[in-house]
Amino acid sequence: MPLGILEQYGMEYIPGTVPLQDSGSAPIPDQHTSNPSLLKHDNSGKFVLVPQPSDDPNDPLNWPRWRKEMFIVSAIWGVTCVGAIGPLLAPAYVQLAETWNVSLQQFSSGTNGALIVCLAAATLVGNLLAVQFGKRPVYLTAAIGLVATSFWGSASTSWTSFVASRAFAGISMAPAESLIPASIADIWYVHERGTRTALFNLAFMAGVSIGPLIAGQLIQRYDWRICSYAMSAALVINLFLTFFFMPETAYQRVGTEAHRNLANQEKGADLEERIEDNTQTMHHDQGSPQPPTIARRPFRTELAFYSGYFHPISFWKTLLSPFKLFRSPIVLWASVVYMTAIVCIVILTIGASQIFSSQPYNFGVSAVGNTFLSAFIASIMGTVAASPLVDGVSRFMARKNGGLFEPEFRLPAVMCYLLFTATGFFSAGQSLGLGMPWQIPVILSFSFVNFGVVIAATVAITYTVDCHHEHAAEAVSVMVFLKNMFGFGTTYYLNDWITNSGVRNVFFTLGGITAAITLSAIPM
Repeated sequence: MPLGILEQYGMEYIPGTVPLQDSGSAPIPDQHTSNPSLLKHDNSGKFVLVPQPSDDPNDPLNWPRWRKEMFIVSAIWGVTCVGAIGPLLAPAYVQLAETWNVSLQQFSSGTNGALIVCLAAATLVGNLLAVQFGKRPVYLTAAIGLVATSFWGSASTSWTSFVASRAFAGISMAPAESLIPASIADIWYVHERGTRTALFNLAFMAGVSIGPLIAGQLIQRYDWRICSYAMSAALVINLFLTFFFMPETAYQRVGTEAHRNLANQEKGADLEERIEDNTQTMHHDQGSPQPPTIARRPFRTELAFYSGYFHPISFWKTLLSPFKLFRSPIVLWASVVYMTAIVCIVILTIGASQIFSSQPYNFGVSAVGNTFLSAFIASIMGTVAASPLVDGVSRFMARKNGGLFEPEFRLPAVMCYLLFTATGFFSAGQSLGLGMPWQIPVILSFSFVNFGVVIAATVAITYTVDCHHEHAAEAVSVMVFLKNMFGFGTTYYLNDWITNSGVRNVFFTLGGITAAITLSAIPM
């Protein structure tokens, strides 16, 4: 096996290990499907479609290309908005803390802490509802909640009311963070997920970066309420896109079981005859595809709030399902990577006003907001690099592995986390500690941090979804839950940590943690 991946002989079907490419260069091991040509392929005939789509035109895997892409466009807009909500007022933390007559640490923990802890709790509840009743009603309810809480926060006249609005905003933000990766797995194949997951991560990072950038200008020229109302307008657009272009993606599928049965049947001598007689629906003749036997649902019926989808799993089993995934080393490792990667960006956001509003920089609100521009550009570059690094390397290694894809083929790309993010933190700590020109930490160091974070987050999510596709929503909800709980704790000590230990020691610590987590990919 490549990369030193150990063989597993105790299981007939290994989740995530699938034939991805036809290859005559090497045989596919006996315990896997030895004849992938009998499975459905993409239009090029090069990649086996994993998971195998049904012949139902309503199967999300069979959606027209424009429909899939519009879902992604709508999701990207929503995730960008959600990413912007948390750090929206970050450039003016110092000034707003004085306006509300609270300490900087209290303002940070009240503004972000209440939001993040409610976001963490709502992640598990949203997953419960999505697994049992489908994702669309959860998406729509959350979109409505985001609009309502944004207008509420914009009009708040007391500190208590403002914090309460942030708490309820956190509840409404949860589906965008935890369910979109699962929806990507619902409508895209394994060899296509890396790019879309990278776009999801870019959207979140873009919101974190662009939100404060725009907010800094609006707050400087007008005030924070105008900025907040502008955010409300963006969320109204999100509600529109969610309603029209994000139909239900949950689908009762038997393709995974069929694929598993096909893999297990190989040991019989009459495999070809059984496939011809019993699995004609799985055979794909690219010259004459089988006509669908089920009518496509009209577009207007897909605009319904609830599609009628229902998973018969018990309420308590669904509620406890994510907690069972805590036992998975894959989910725990990916959660640590994702958690630290995203929280690194949160730390930069929360600390920006404190760092650059004081000596020796003395930035105003708009100038602090402008420091997020380089992070946004780096996030775009990271997304562009994610496709060849995450999907491209996986395809290359699958080809070298006789066409057999292993989820661990995603892991080499995580080295970017060490090469860029750790290096960025070390250089930021050194340059800020010495009071060097702002161009060094802002343009160089923060760009490195964001570039590596996009790659690491993409690896963590795609690796988890590949290994736990049948429980993708639960697995991602665990990752988001742990990330948010860690972020919640961070809001309660970060500003005081910077004050007491100095920005150099803080960033050096973060760089060391990043390096250690990257190296843990080797035993994985």
